[in-house]
Amino acid sequence: MENLSRKLIEEKGKALINIPAGPTEKYREKVLQFGEGNFLRGFVDWMINTLNSKGLFEGNVVVVQPIKSGLVDKINDQGGAYTLILRGVQNGRIVDSREVITAISRGIDLYAHYAEYMKIAESDELRFIISNTTEAGISYNPEDSLQQEPPVSYPGKLTALLYRRFKAFGGNPEKGLIIIPCELIDRNGDNLKRIVLQLAEEWSLGEAFIKWVREANHFLNTLVDRIVTGYPREEVPTLEEELGYRDGLLDTGEIFHLWVIEGDSKLSEEIPFAKAGLNVVWTDNMKPYRDRKVRILNGAHTMTVLAAYLYGLDTVKECMDDKLISTYMKKGIFDEIIPTLDLKEEELVKFAHDVLERFSNPFIKHYLLSISLNSVSKFKARVLPSLLEYIERKGKLPEILTFSLASLIAFYKGKEIKDNYLSGERKGEEYKICDDMHILETFRDCWENFNGNGKEVDAIVARILSKSDWWGSDLNKVPGLPEKVAEQVYSITANGIEAAIKKLL
Repeated sequence: MENLSRKLIEEKGKALINIPAGPTEKYREKVLQFGEGNFLRGFVDWMINTLNSKGLFEGNVVVVQPIKSGLVDKINDQGGAYTLILRGVQNGRIVDSREVITAISRGIDLYAHYAEYMKIAESDELRFIISNTTEAGISYNPEDSLQQEPPVSYPGKLTALLYRRFKAFGGNPEKGLIIIPCELIDRNGDNLKRIVLQLAEEWSLGEAFIKWVREANHFLNTLVDRIVTGYPREEVPTLEEELGYRDGLLDTGEIFHLWVIEGDSKLSEEIPFAKAGLNVVWTDNMKPYRDRKVRILNGAHTMTVLAAYLYGLDTVKECMDDKLISTYMKKGIFDEIIPTLDLKEEELVKFAHDVLERFSNPFIKHYLLSISLNSVSKFKARVLPSLLEYIERKGKLPEILTFSLASLIAFYKGKEIKDNYLSGERKGEEYKICDDMHILETFRDCWENFNGNGKEVDAIVARILSKSDWWGSDLNKVPGLPEKVAEQVYSITANGIEAAIKKLL
């Protein structure tokens, strides 16, 4: 069996798989990409490939490794080509899409070939910089300097590249770049720009350069959304037999995708995702979209998984297949979360239906215990804003969201800390409760002498809700909340979670 390569693509073309790859040899290298991992290849590079296949961009991607080890050698061995398999549920039907992606022209190991990397800065064709260097990638490193080849941090590497470009084109404002980070931090473009300007100041690169960075370059804030599951190790022999070739860069992901980009809509004309039918939104305010994702997608997880785990389920897919838990989740999303958000109702409802299809994806095993990690901070960010906004708008407590807080307290019912986790018990078997140690110690202290009476539950709930450092305020001051949560926690501990949910619904 042959390895995937440009030569193989030229020889076999459409016979390779059911979706043809776009031609690329004539395309210019318009995009420099920091990061060669599964996510960017299964999200951004797939989108650029789609644009190319429709004749809307005609641009290639040059990939650089932001760290010393990576996939650049393998990318070059395969001529930048790789197979992307997208699978999931779409409009109620199972979809299994397979495509050879050819948007990447080459990869550069900038630790071995720094001069080649810096030469890209002088390219008249370069227009976009895209990155995904993990959440920690957009951070300031005081050890960075222009003399390093390369600087340590991603902002340092980017600053050096921009400075070379500034000098190569004599500060021409038309040679600025569109910089689109995909790192999962809030205001990622703003944070990246701030650090680049800080380094430019510290490196004494001059006021003219600082002005050029500020005014000629566009640092855009983004929100990305697609689960990319990566190299399907266990399925590789079967998949390669089906494909008819070996592919060391095989990548897999879900069907759903969303990219929200905050910036001047005129820039979208240069990389016209919408014309290609891609779910990319250009907006002057991404906050409503971030709130939608955090509250509906992430919020539904946090609202449901702790109760569902106590109930006896182990994966998100099982939640969707169980009538009681799926009813609980849908009621929470449609009756209590959506009414607290400000986008058009039809947009919110469509997004929610997409989320439910994503949760039903049979190709992804998303374990509830994995999602339960650090549930206190997740509840504060994902669920509590909806709960409090619902009270503000409706003048009453939301039943499901309130119950989800009671479920959190019941899930954290453990009496012993072992090896940095609190030991919980479900149907006679131990499970691990993982969070910051001071949170685990507080719950242990609350539950260790519990013997089942209602007054003890009242005291436990009052203590947990009083933790302003956890929740941002003393939740005992929310009218009716401590009494309702205590009632629900007692119902869970006395009658079991299944009976408590049935009573709730």
